[in-house]
Amino acid sequence: MRSDRFSFIPALALVLASAAVPAWAASPACDAKRAEIEASLADAQARGLAHEVRGLKRALASNQRNCTDASLAKERDKNIRDAQREVKQREADLKRAQAKGDADKIAQREAKLAESRDELARAQKPLLP
Repeated sequence: MRSDRFSFIPALALVLASAAVPAWAASPACDAKRAEIEASLADAQARGLAHEVRGLKRALASNQRNCTDASLAKERDKNIRDAQREVKQREADLKRAQAKGDADKIAQREAKLAESRDELARAQKPLLP
């Protein structure tokens, strides 16, 4: 009878031990994002880009305070949609330039489209390497 009364103790210990992990513990995706921001910050500091350094410091602080897997997935989805929209716009610009037949404009629009496609590819990269 006595052993039945205290049989919940191992389960309780497990629950309490798991509660010891803080709710704000970083996920691997958040760690990867933080490392990406820190690398950009170091680069901006090395190049003397004060305005960019301030922005990256704010981004780093925000990452440390608010980063979750869900927020990163939401941000990634938004970036993909924005990049897709940009690619469609650049494709339309290229078609207009091709219709006019201006070789210089066509070359410019092709270069811009290539940049937009690169941006889309970067946005579509998985959160974790």
